[in-house]
Order: sequence, then C-alpha cells, then structure tokens
Amino acid sequence: MVYILLGEGFEEAEALVTADVLRRADVAVALTGIGGDFVTGSHGITVKADLSVDNVTLEAGDMVVLPGGMGGVASMESSDAAMALIRQAAGDPEIWLAAICAAPTLLARAGLLPKGVPCVCYPGMEGELAQAGASPQMDQAVVIQGKLITSQAPGTVFDFALALAEQLAGIPAACRVHGDLHYGA
Repeated sequence: MVYILLGEGFEEAEALVTADVLRRADVAVALTGIGGDFVTGSHGITVKADLSVDNVTLEAGDMVVLPGGMGGVASMESSDAAMALIRQAAGDPEIWLAAICAAPTLLARAGLLPKGVPCVCYPGMEGELAQAGASPQMDQAVVIQGKLITSQAPGTVFDFALALAEQLAGIPAACRVHGDLHYGA
C-alpha cells in the first residue's frame, strides 16, 4: 500500500497526480489525512482522505509519500502520528519513502537523511539538505537512492509518480501508464 500523507496546505498536484498515476499502474493508494477526513491543500482544493494517519500500520513493501507545500510539510512535522510513520519508513529497509518539493527538507530537519545520500528538493531549499549532510543533486528531476525517492517540485510530479510506479509495479506497468498519459509526446 502507498500512503500519501495529506496535511493542511499540501501541494495538490504533487499528491493527486501521484495517486492517479499509481492507481493507473494498479498500485493500491490511500490518501491519508492528518487531522481530519477533509484536508484543504495550498490552493484551496479540499480532498476527502481515504483514512486517517492514526489508522496506518506499515508493512514490508509499503511506501509513505510526502507531498510538498509549506503548510502540508508543517502539518506533517507537527503530527506525532505522521512523524512516527515517516521515521518508521526512513528506518526500515523494507519500506519505501518518497518526498517531493519542500518535503525532503522535513527529512533533513528530522535527521532522517543518511550522510552523503543523493537527493533533491525544491530549488532554493537545497541548503537544508546539504546542512544535514546529504548530497543535493539539483540537476536531476528525480533521485532514487535505495528505498528513498526524492523529486523537485510540482513541475516534476509526472517524472516522480512514474518513477514510483516503476519501482512498485515494474517497468512494463510504468511504460504502459506513460504511454496512456501521452506524457512527453
């Protein structure tokens, strides 16, 4: 199962495009609310969560996805349940962790990025990654390092979501979705 964390002020494109692409690849996705069943994103779009972050139990093969949006990142950081899931994903070699835009900086502030790990975030915020000892790769749209996947911004969300689909559903499924979307055509 993929759990996409939705905190008040999340970046809608990053959460919803990711959910859509993964579901097209037949990957189970749960929009996971922090603080309520209905969560409003940074551009005023309200989304009904599939379940609460308080009801998530991670298992091997699961993925936790952290969309950006400054408010959404702050919501995740202030939620004990969300941070417990994020810490579990970061510390378990059998659980995937994916973060896009401002969300990789949450990992940096929480001390969850291994020293020297290649990663990327929203352009202009890479200093937080470097300060935490990570290795920002700002010439990349998406960086995959083991079970950690990071991406830059809303403009890279299709690359991000397709990378997640490839890792979770395989290359044929990701290629099928890529073609069905006419992405980059």
